[in-house]
Amino acid sequence: MKAFIKCISYYLPENKLTNEDLVKEFPEWSVEKVANKIGINQRHIAASEETAGDMAVKAAERLFKEFSINSHDIDFVLFCTQSPDYFLPTTACIIQNKLGIPITAGALDFNLGCSGYVYGLSLAKGLLYGSIAHNILLLTAETYSKFIHPNDKGNRSIFGDGASATLISTEGYAEIQNFVLGTDGKGAENLIVKTGCSRYREKLNILSSDDGGYLQSPDFLYMNGSEIFNFTLESIPLLVANTLAKNSLKMSDIELFVFHQANKFMLNTLRKLCLISKESFYIDMEDFGNTVSSTIPIALARIRNNKDITICSNILIAGFGVGYSWGACILKY
Repeated sequence: MKAFIKCISYYLPENKLTNEDLVKEFPEWSVEKVANKIGINQRHIAASEETAGDMAVKAAERLFKEFSINSHDIDFVLFCTQSPDYFLPTTACIIQNKLGIPITAGALDFNLGCSGYVYGLSLAKGLLYGSIAHNILLLTAETYSKFIHPNDKGNRSIFGDGASATLISTEGYAEIQNFVLGTDGKGAENLIVKTGCSRYREKLNILSSDDGGYLQSPDFLYMNGSEIFNFTLESIPLLVANTLAKNSLKMSDIELFVFHQANKFMLNTLRKLCLISKESFYIDMEDFGNTVSSTIPIALARIRNNKDITICSNILIAGFGVGYSWGACILKY
């Protein structure tokens, strides 16, 4: 048995936050500075009443319409999000009902960020290989904008909201090959929202800056940019090497590298460190920003629509971030 990506669609909220909008709020910046450093011109921002679950439903509905998929053929729903609609029930259960997926289908949420799509593919492949499911709907959706302090210009410039829907089945256009996954919880506090869950239920109403000048509040998203950057430089070149070895491939066997679209500066640094040519390295975030677990599927959908991928092409996808967590695999077209 083999596992394939059969099709991908994505959804972006209507509201947009442009660099011009940011500069109005933070006049010490310039439009050119934001665009040149992080490679983002605008981000889509979820409406105040719009949840990650809502966006996942819209991405799935688009997938069903674009590729003539019957929701009754879905027998498992995997939903990757760090902003579920409720503590309970599981948002995937609500999505199953809204989409009219049979009650015989399994459904679960899993909480991961920028590595989440790769992890989701690994879970879907396991469900197929275990003969537990045959048509798996993998959804990713995130609304980080709701967790970011209004004065946190750094994170507001990077993150956008979005959702994706992928159908994984026993046939399709991209075979899902071998994975390498990793975790290091020592880095948990470098990308975190501390309050709101069981350890700190109530807001602490603290606001400060860390040694690097990053805005820090336990009630909002905190990212220690320098530590996250160092983590990627240490982990991702080894992740690429191990993924190639796991799949018995060489760098020259890979037609395209699709990394999590974190920001332009980080991606270009990783590209050089991994000795990847510009022509083989995909960057496309100008109009979306960092959509967390949705960056890779959005990229894959756009590649499928806009770029010629030859038969038997190998694409290496790699996700990394909050947790710390990381993962990569090969997709054979």
